[in-house]
Amino acid sequence: MYRFLLTPRWLAAAALTVAAAVVMVFLGNWQLHRYQERSAINERIDAAAAAAPVPLVSLLATPAAAGTAGPAPAEGLAWTKVTVTGRYDPTHEIQARGRTVDGAVGFEIVTPLVLADGTAVLVDRGWVPPAEGGAIAAPVAPPPPTGTVTVEGQIHRSESRPAPLERRDGRIDTRRISVPRLATEMPYPLYGAYVLVTSPDPGFQRVPIAHQDAWQNGGYAVQWWLFALMALLAYGWQARREARGDDATAHRDRLAEADRAAQPAVPAARHHPD
Repeated sequence: MYRFLLTPRWLAAAALTVAAAVVMVFLGNWQLHRYQERSAINERIDAAAAAAPVPLVSLLATPAAAGTAGPAPAEGLAWTKVTVTGRYDPTHEIQARGRTVDGAVGFEIVTPLVLADGTAVLVDRGWVPPAEGGAIAAPVAPPPPTGTVTVEGQIHRSESRPAPLERRDGRIDTRRISVPRLATEMPYPLYGAYVLVTSPDPGFQRVPIAHQDAWQNGGYAVQWWLFALMALLAYGWQARREARGDDATAHRDRLAEADRAAQPAVPAARHHPD
């Protein structure tokens, strides 16, 4: 009944189906891994929000030379709540354009905070809307406090893919907060991450820390596994359909043969001589 499965056409179909199912299972496993990674990030974000702050200098390696950035912190230190004390340097302030908060596009204002030992860390003081004239019009942002201040915030790892820098209205203008790239514009050593303040000064809006969409990856994992199962079931259904078709054909042939056997023999016509 299923001998046709050993024909070249069905063997090739079986090999293709199994290969496709294996690929789909691997894709599902990869999405599961992404789900686990993103879930771990979300757990770190939630845990950091509830933790007590620790001194920044106790977590990050001290940068060595002016115009360079120190080592980037380990991924597990991202979002850790920290405190750092120093003096703001508004002459090297940075505006990061194209930043969206609550659906509005504006700027994040990043100001170096110079510590007592001469090193510095970039502090993201918060989000401000653009000036009149469009989403890229340079904003009017409150100046940083003068004198020695203590800032509380969360460690933010440097953003990848450095963007070009330019000067606009006395600030460094950029699309991304890439610490190594920005360090080349600074006259002091810069820590390898920046600090996102948790309580912005008046005139700024807090930049929220977005959670990862882990459930999307979980859904994709289930989808790929279902696709793999459907491919195998489709092959089995097609094989069953083919087998039933062959069986029905054989059954019809047997009935036809039985009918012919059951019919009485027709005597041969006799020849009468004239």
